Amino acid sequence: MYIETEATPNPATLKFLPGRQVMSSGTREFTSPEAAEASPLAEALFDLGEVTGVFFGQDFVAVTAAPGADWPSLKPQVVSILLDHFVSDAPLFAGGGATGITVPAEEEDLFEGQADDPADADIVAQIKDLLETRIRPAVANDGGDIVYRGFREGVVFLTMQGACSGCPSSSATLKHGIEGLLKHYVPEVTEVRAA
Repeated sequence: MYIETEATPNPATLKFLPGRQVMSSGTREFTSPEAAEASPLAEALFDLGEVTGVFFGQDFVAVTAAPGADWPSLKPQVVSILLDHFVSDAPLFAGGGATGITVPAEEEDLFEGQADDPADADIVAQIKDLLETRIRPAVANDGGDIVYRGFREGVVFLTMQGACSGCPSSSATLKHGIEGLLKHYVPEVTEVRAA
């Protein structure tokens, strides 16, 4: 088995491609050793001591190194853990599956528990369609994901995950790339903000 490695726009994050499916659907991000306890693979990566983030995509694992970590020495350790995991066909999550793991729904609203206004249902559907078909695939190519968090008074709230979270260019991506695309196709959108 060979694991391909790709750089991401975030210099702290590398994308590892095992040449097989990682997640059958959705994505999962781990930002602490405690959260990583839900996955033996994520836990093993955090146990290296220099890992601050692990992100599972459909066909990749993105790993974020701590500030000051030395990728040339960390990378072979990460590859070794990934090889051991995928060659042994070990389960991705504790208990063999993702059952019992609480993951916030993508539609979960982070703002004062308020849901999207039902009058905006058509606008929200257009936004979600554009996110799913045009934006998420591009963001996945960079080792991350983007999650819809809400639409209020012309403002779309999104969360960047994986390599995109904490990336120096993520605010430019949100403001110039994503905001421009959404404004073009959905005139009701006036702004995009990180949630």
